[in-house]
Amino acid sequence: MANESSAYGLIPVGIVGGNANTTGVTEYEIANDDTNPIFNGSICVPLAAGVIAHAGATSGGTTQALGVLTGIEYVDSGTGKTIWKNFWPGSNSVSVDTNYPVKAFVADNPNQLFRVATDATLTNVATAQAAVFANASLGTSARTGATGTGKSNSALSVSSIAVTATLPLRIVGIIDDAANSDLTAAGYPLLVRLNAHFNAATRGFASQTTADSTGI
Repeated sequence: MANESSAYGLIPVGIVGGNANTTGVTEYEIANDDTNPIFNGSICVPLAAGVIAHAGATSGGTTQALGVLTGIEYVDSGTGKTIWKNFWPGSNSVSVDTNYPVKAFVADNPNQLFRVATDATLTNVATAQAAVFANASLGTSARTGATGTGKSNSALSVSSIAVTATLPLRIVGIIDDAANSDLTAAGYPLLVRLNAHFNAATRGFASQTTADSTGI
């Protein structure tokens, strides 16, 4: 039986250690001329200009992750009304009043846990269990998404699972979900956290300077 869900990005579901999970977010800004979409559930990185952008590379690198986008807010230049969306479509797809910031709401707690789907089969229970405490990257579709729903196409790359410390995701558990319990199909849900988190102050990486340089 195939899993009901497939790729949907990273969904905040809890906090390391079972602490109170408010699913809280922090407000940042997106440059109003940023043409690159940032989909809901996508990893964001900080830029030297003081704004955020989507991560430049899916396999990890020298840039720390800031968190995961949950939604945005901007003022429409034609109507003057505040617009809320669950993703940033890119400046060439919306009419932004540049007198106001493009606000981005990011799940940026370094202890935040996320649900993510696998992009391929994990084969069996033993293989899935052996992936816990390993690291992984996102698949090649990590920067894409569906404009109809705003959801990211990100999924955990099964072929990347390894002990490599620079990979962006740490697998910390398996999610029990009856509708997505087929280990022989893509879409099996895992619990992960972000490695090399910008707010964790554990690694001395510099901020990313452009949205396309190496990142997570």
